[in-house]
Amino acid sequence: MKKDFFTYQAPTTPFSPALEISHARGNYIYDINDNEYLDCVAGVSALPLGHCHPTITQAIKDQVDLYMHVMVYGEYAQKPAIELCKKIASHMPAPLEMTYLVNSGTEAMEAALKLARRVTGKSEIISMKNAYHGNTMGSLSLMDYEERKAPFRPLLPDIKHIKFNCMAQLNLITTNTAGVVIESIQGGAGFILPSNRWMKALRKKCDEVNALLIVDEIQPGMGRTGTMFYFTQHDIIPDVVVTGKGLAGGLPIGALTARAVHLKQFQESPMLGHITTFGGNPVIAAAALATLTELENNNLIGAVKVKELRFRESLLHKNITEIRGTGLMLAALLPDDRYTAQIVDRCREKGVIFFLLLYEKRAIRITPPLTITLEEIQKACEILKEVIEEFYD
Repeated sequence: MKKDFFTYQAPTTPFSPALEISHARGNYIYDINDNEYLDCVAGVSALPLGHCHPTITQAIKDQVDLYMHVMVYGEYAQKPAIELCKKIASHMPAPLEMTYLVNSGTEAMEAALKLARRVTGKSEIISMKNAYHGNTMGSLSLMDYEERKAPFRPLLPDIKHIKFNCMAQLNLITTNTAGVVIESIQGGAGFILPSNRWMKALRKKCDEVNALLIVDEIQPGMGRTGTMFYFTQHDIIPDVVVTGKGLAGGLPIGALTARAVHLKQFQESPMLGHITTFGGNPVIAAAALATLTELENNNLIGAVKVKELRFRESLLHKNITEIRGTGLMLAALLPDDRYTAQIVDRCREKGVIFFLLLYEKRAIRITPPLTITLEEIQKACEILKEVIEEFYD
């Protein structure tokens, strides 16, 4: 399988471990040699309920027996998509009442950029330095990482970058600005939290210049930070909320939620202002509805802070200089970036899966399923500390 993987499947990096997967259940992944791996990455925050959660798999099976794809998005009324949009609205502050379902987080971001320009009639988009919102052309344009952007230029015009959490640079948002895009927690930059003061000042500035505030909840969403969406902890109301990753419990999905008066502008001048064949797919919508319902009906979100504390207590170590993030979106920082990738590889050999971050090369990503137990947290942390000692002591 590994040989065929490298022969026929297009690569993304020269360093793929090509773990040969047999199956996955709960918080564990198994390879074809029956080795067990405790998953502390959750498909990069895409599996809030772990692997093959029975509620999700049953919802998928039930929907497959009724119908799968029947028509492109927006033409037929299909109960799973309707109920999912209602469920998302129930977790959003008014007036964020309408959701457009798409296929991935980056597609949702593309649609959000189009919406900002359509609603305001302006073109300038402000993004944050060290941002990551996906890798399609519009989302790539939001990065300020020139090494990644240069081979694909020209990209989207009229993009400016300001510093996350910087009060002074909010003055660069002007009446020319159509939208300001932020991650509610900066992911690739190292799980950087915004200050409440900055978030409120940003909201106020967008109001003053008639710019839409677009908040990316693709990673922090679905309860990972102790609330369904992290922005709600800052008592602000965005104009657009972009979600994805964990929303469908392991199936591909994206969504943008906004005011109905804004999203209805996609239906005329021109018609099909955004369109997608598989957005709102009933099987995926059923999985997402089951995911949100399961998160509502048990105490997984309520237990996130207890599990965060166990991680923080268990990762006290002289060579872990800082633990960034919140909830179960954590990054353990090493003294330098010499061994980060090797430590991740060695932990996997010992049966625990961690991962890396895009910009912060000293960081080890810790984003397990919300279903991880306190005992599993302890096990993962002990192995990580043992491996760090192999390289630094």
